[in-house]
Amino acid sequence: MNKREHWQQVYQTKSATDVSWFQSSANLSFTLIEQSCQKGTPIIDIGGGASCLVEQLVDSHYSNLSVLDISQQALDIAKQNLLKYANSNSLNSVIWYCSDLLTFNFEADSFGLWHDRAVFHFLTEDAEQFTYLKQLNKALRVGGFAVISTFDIGGPTQCSGIPIKQYCWHTLSERLGAAFELISHHQETHRTPFDTDQAFNYCLFKKVK
Repeated sequence: MNKREHWQQVYQTKSATDVSWFQSSANLSFTLIEQSCQKGTPIIDIGGGASCLVEQLVDSHYSNLSVLDISQQALDIAKQNLLKYANSNSLNSVIWYCSDLLTFNFEADSFGLWHDRAVFHFLTEDAEQFTYLKQLNKALRVGGFAVISTFDIGGPTQCSGIPIKQYCWHTLSERLGAAFELISHHQETHRTPFDTDQAFNYCLFKKVK
């Protein structure tokens, strides 16, 4: 089973509220976005899937939003939730991309903020990480910000049956390299729907070159 088939199956067989990464509110992500960009800044949520983040951004009048996910099923759930939460005009204000981010054809300097909660840590091979960073550097303009969240050191070693790579703020900053300045880092204990805890590491970076 390839990546697309895996994530399609996850969202076809489980409710969006019954996966371990479910959040009823994406407060830390939202706060970091609010601190670093304007309402009209072009924002992309990488692996946004059925996340509630887009609902919070729409509710706060962010107007230039894109969501990318490898699973069309996840995007359909997000669209349905947004339609219930807001209205059809809000739904049409978001650009939805169904694609593997590693092969997606980003336009250069097209975003002012890149948000990724729990995608980068799935890339355990150097070649995948290099491709991710190449995509990030292409899509994010100089002066833009990246909010990247991964499982923290001591957190889970896999998710959805797939091995992950843990990061602390220091190792994540090293991996992104000199083009990115670390602005702040935060730890969060995520309580899953199964009443277990997951240690997350959130970092806010600024692209400086």
